[in-house]
Amino acid sequence: MKPITHLDQNHAYVLKQAQDQDVTFLRVWFTDILGFLKSINVTKESFPGVIGDGVGFDGASIKGFARYEEADLIALPDTSTFAMLPWRGDRKRVARIFSDIVTTEGKSHEGDPRQILRRQIKRAADQGFTFYASAEVEFFLLDPDTQKPNPVDNAGYFDQEVSEKTVNVRRQVILTLEQMGIGIHSSHHEGAPGQHEIVLQYADGLRLADAIQTTRFVIKEIASRHGMLATFMPRPLSKVNGSGMHIGVSLNRDNQNAFYCADDDVHLSAEARAFVAGILNHARSSTLVWNQWVNSYRRLVAGTEAPAFISWAHTNRADLVRVPKPGHADNARLEIRAPDSACNPYLALALILAAGLDGVEKGWSPPPPVEQNVFHMSQKDREERGLMTLPQDLGEALRCATENTFCEEVLGSFAWNIYLENKRLEWEAYRSHVSDWEIDRYLRLL
Repeated sequence: MKPITHLDQNHAYVLKQAQDQDVTFLRVWFTDILGFLKSINVTKESFPGVIGDGVGFDGASIKGFARYEEADLIALPDTSTFAMLPWRGDRKRVARIFSDIVTTEGKSHEGDPRQILRRQIKRAADQGFTFYASAEVEFFLLDPDTQKPNPVDNAGYFDQEVSEKTVNVRRQVILTLEQMGIGIHSSHHEGAPGQHEIVLQYADGLRLADAIQTTRFVIKEIASRHGMLATFMPRPLSKVNGSGMHIGVSLNRDNQNAFYCADDDVHLSAEARAFVAGILNHARSSTLVWNQWVNSYRRLVAGTEAPAFISWAHTNRADLVRVPKPGHADNARLEIRAPDSACNPYLALALILAAGLDGVEKGWSPPPPVEQNVFHMSQKDREERGLMTLPQDLGEALRCATENTFCEEVLGSFAWNIYLENKRLEWEAYRSHVSDWEIDRYLRLL
């Protein structure tokens, strides 16, 4: 490895870690506009230059990064995210590091999802807030050798008696993530056969988004090594629940949880209630990002324990926003239940924070909480309560997202237009496709 001569203290620390741990390859990670993880593999001799100055790539080949005439971009490593990939063994070891995307002039690139989230985190910081979040990442473990999704176990919610092979996958995923510095709260078997959940500890918003990306990568890698297919497809099976990604959020101010109020009957502060109002007001616009795939809307239906209506509650689990009992001031939080595990976590968190901050800044008040199951209410009752539905398919989500400028303001015009173009192409492709269900139902009947 070349001697360190031109790097600051943080860069030098990362290079020393790489040297001490005999790292042979460094994977420079970044995320495209759809949430797919991208990687550039760098060899040992190149570490000093890449850590200090970044690595160039052709942005025109990556969704959301560059127009053709301005294709050259740089992935600039964030030195605070350096971590080993533990399963690579003791020889020819591999590490990963997240990067920010910048132009050749050194400016933040407007298509970088990490920078989009950073803008909202700065907006919160300008008001004296620190944004914290956690995530419940749900996924399925399936047999990779079958044409249709076939779960590798038949267990149910919280079952102890789960096949040893799936328990081993979850155990190894957790141990790997902890070795990479990612805090894990818990894990368990979810309600559907083959469905599992890993709960990530609270972290600041950007670290949580990085952790979600790492978790999805590690789950797929470990599952593959055990002969299984891990999928974050929102609903791969018709007769069971889909996979969500409930996001717990809170704001801190002066090292105190700003969502907690000891004098309130449910210990919810005015800022927390305003944050709820912001989420509800922007929910229909945000759904295109929280639930970005055609298949996402197979999950957001009645009977799947996923929200279909724009409501909030203290106790129910069928609502868009749930307020868990805090127990302690530090634990006060809101649980946003709409996003699924296949969304772009940077964009999803950016919209959650932006919507909540709109509510706080404008002093919005939420409607009364719904303390009965919204799915058990009559249509008339829901209409009288003013409960609107979330978009019911990707086409409606596109219409809702373009009825106002909220998403464009958060993502920026450049990233938003590319995102919209991609989603419109997906919706048109889906609308023109004739499914097996239609053939089975109509071919001989009509």
